[in-house]
Amino acid sequence: MDAEKRGKGKTATGIVVAAGKMRKTITVERERLVKHPRYYKYLKRRKRFLVHDEHEKAGLGDLVRIIESRPFSKRKHWRLLEVVERGKVDFEPVPEAPDADVATLKGGKA
Repeated sequence: MDAEKRGKGKTATGIVVAAGKMRKTITVERERLVKHPRYYKYLKRRKRFLVHDEHEKAGLGDLVRIIESRPFSKRKHWRLLEVVERGKVDFEPVPEAPDADVATLKGGKA
């Protein structure tokens, strides 16, 4: 039986906010809007899930679909169903500071 066909649990979509720190585990964040009962203002509510990624195919910033499944560990009871859209995470290198004297940095005359 294929892993994608198995199970009838709840499904959710979210964005991968952490990947590569743990083997076969990603952290997926789901954001929703909730109306305040008195003031009727919409508030953002976030929930983070630890998700089992068997083949480690999801990366940082990806939009993924997850499904509820059996417990894999204490906090991990969701698994990756599919990667809906690849994320566009660009990491620019930090520009190097120009060379400066230590005396100049401390306020002394160079």
